[in-house]
Amino acid sequence: MGCQLCGDRGVIIMEEGAIPCRCMKEKAAAKLLKDSRLPVNLQKCTFENFKFKYYAKNCLDLVNGISYYELAKHAFEAAQGFVKRFSADPGADGLLFTGQVGSGKTFLACCIANTLLKEGNSILFAVVPDLLDQIRSTYDTGRNTEDLTEFDLLDTARQVPLLILDDLGAHNYTEWTRNKIYSIINYRLNHRLPVIVTTNISPEDLEGYLGERTTSRLLEMCKPYRFLVDMDIRAIQRKEKGY
Repeated sequence: MGCQLCGDRGVIIMEEGAIPCRCMKEKAAAKLLKDSRLPVNLQKCTFENFKFKYYAKNCLDLVNGISYYELAKHAFEAAQGFVKRFSADPGADGLLFTGQVGSGKTFLACCIANTLLKEGNSILFAVVPDLLDQIRSTYDTGRNTEDLTEFDLLDTARQVPLLILDDLGAHNYTEWTRNKIYSIINYRLNHRLPVIVTTNISPEDLEGYLGERTTSRLLEMCKPYRFLVDMDIRAIQRKEKGY
């Protein structure tokens, strides 16, 4: 069904002239969201919905002696700070969120994504294993020729104003996967395009999985923040819902 205000013309004719119809802004926002590839269940992640109750105040991080709660506060403030910096400087340094599965890393990364999408910014949310699988699928000789090519997938990840790499986890990284990730990270570093990364690998152990070249560039581009929880947040939420 077309727009009843403008008849899909995109403008509304008034006595004083033509003005843009609000449907154009809605269509632009819908396209940004679609292009972001942000999963539906993560589109409601907002800073307002981030719950600090899952981070214990009486459990300490043995590395730096501060509580799990304080670690989460630091990461939360860094995420909000990134949004402000990115709006003023698209080349702002990125963030590296580390921590165990179910510690809130992806949720906070998506708080950044949803805030910036609402402000009209282009982002790409890419789950690393899925992205690598998509690239591998382009080698299938029987695939549809209209499907995205390896170059299309890599070029989008390289050039989008903000890239969120989710679940850069402790997978079995081959030389092929390391090279693909390196090509993305290296391009973005050279062109001052920020990246937000979530991973269950500590910064100290990244090199063992990604190699020296990629790790060095990631740590140059991103400031690391650590999450710690005494129980998987998703498991707690399931109990809260009575599952």
